[in-house]
Amino acid sequence: MKTPIFKDLPMTLRRADFSDDFVWGVSTSSYQIEGAATLDGRVPSIWDTFSATAGKVRDGSTGAVACDHYHRWEQDLDLAQSMGLNAYRFSIAWPRIFNGVDAEPNAKGLEFYSKLVDGMLARGLQPWCTLYHWDLPQYLQDQGGWENRATISAYLHYVDVVTRHLGDRVRHWITHNEPWCTAMHGNWDGMHAPGKRSLPLALQVCHHVMVSHGRAVALIRANVADAQVGIALSLHPIHAASASAEDQAAVQRHDGLRNRWFLDPLYGRGYPAQVLELVGEDAPRIEAGDMEAIAAPLDFLGVNYYFPEVVRDAPEHYPLRSAIIHPEGRERTAFGWEVAPQGMVELLARIARDYPTGPLYITENGSTYEDQVSADGSIDDVQRRDYLIRHLAAMRDAIAAGGNIRGYFAWSLLDNFEWAEGYLRRFGLTYIDYATQERTLKHSGHWYSAFLHGAQN
Repeated sequence: MKTPIFKDLPMTLRRADFSDDFVWGVSTSSYQIEGAATLDGRVPSIWDTFSATAGKVRDGSTGAVACDHYHRWEQDLDLAQSMGLNAYRFSIAWPRIFNGVDAEPNAKGLEFYSKLVDGMLARGLQPWCTLYHWDLPQYLQDQGGWENRATISAYLHYVDVVTRHLGDRVRHWITHNEPWCTAMHGNWDGMHAPGKRSLPLALQVCHHVMVSHGRAVALIRANVADAQVGIALSLHPIHAASASAEDQAAVQRHDGLRNRWFLDPLYGRGYPAQVLELVGEDAPRIEAGDMEAIAAPLDFLGVNYYFPEVVRDAPEHYPLRSAIIHPEGRERTAFGWEVAPQGMVELLARIARDYPTGPLYITENGSTYEDQVSADGSIDDVQRRDYLIRHLAAMRDAIAAGGNIRGYFAWSLLDNFEWAEGYLRRFGLTYIDYATQERTLKHSGHWYSAFLHGAQN
């Protein structure tokens, strides 16, 4: 197999453009890569149930095997180390830790993550642990899931056990990944597990997730010396479809639920009044102390950036009276997502201007294209490579403009189970042959490695 030669790079970009202590990593998540769905005491998650339901996943697949990371984790960490990374973001599978509401922690599940963390440290990879990346145990969903306030207590018990077990070695903790997706895709549009379709349900789920986040912050700090605690949000620049007053007003309404619904309460402002007025009686039930809990001070904010959203005024669409449109003639990934590196600069500047976040980390950023394996076994994914280069350059620009950005995690190390898309979408810097589980670093992964090793271009 040929090793790419990087003489045709579209721009100059060097690791030396960033600080010596900049965090360079990749992100992964448990259900998307681990497999081993029934081994060593793991019980079903909502994603096992959802993906096993006909019509929920486009290719009819599940994460039962995925990348078999549970058995191949050493190979995967070797790959991350060889690329020159200094950090690795992973998530814990809650269903590996508990198999029932009143159950004792599963020793084999804890042992797996202990070995995984030890493996990172042995390879010079700083562990960044995400405590919840959407795989709620099914036994909790059977009791109402995140709609049931008791799930907050179950989450805190889980967090307590995990942080006590790993806190002597893991310093960086992310409470939740993309609560928008947990709540809205899972309970409003039904695209994700558990597949519900109710706005009031989604808003209540979202509230309980955010309360669980806030209450976990102090718990993690109590269990982990020098803990750094944050949350990873999926955030988007919101643009108007036109210069009309109606479309400009739609941007404000849309931003209220898409971005400010999370940012405002995290930084002590409560839920946006405009959105509460729009949703009326569908607003979540809030108990005394909830908003204060959500506003627990954070050590950092994780930003998952993929694309901007363009909206128009749409009075017929409850509750925001806005609709997302997809303007023609714009560069897009195979997923249909707009390629807009400048959007990252815009988003990071807006966050820094409006919120006292402290350090920011890009906790996810990546792209999916139709990868083709060449006759010699290589994957010449130039589009993904260029996407990566352009977004790293945008991040460099954001830092030069004064942004307090401390690290970048590419999504993802591996092709994996891409939720409702199954295995139809490939985000990885590494190609997975799912029939053989062979790993092959793509052209984009070779470029990232060359960049991290200080290659000049």
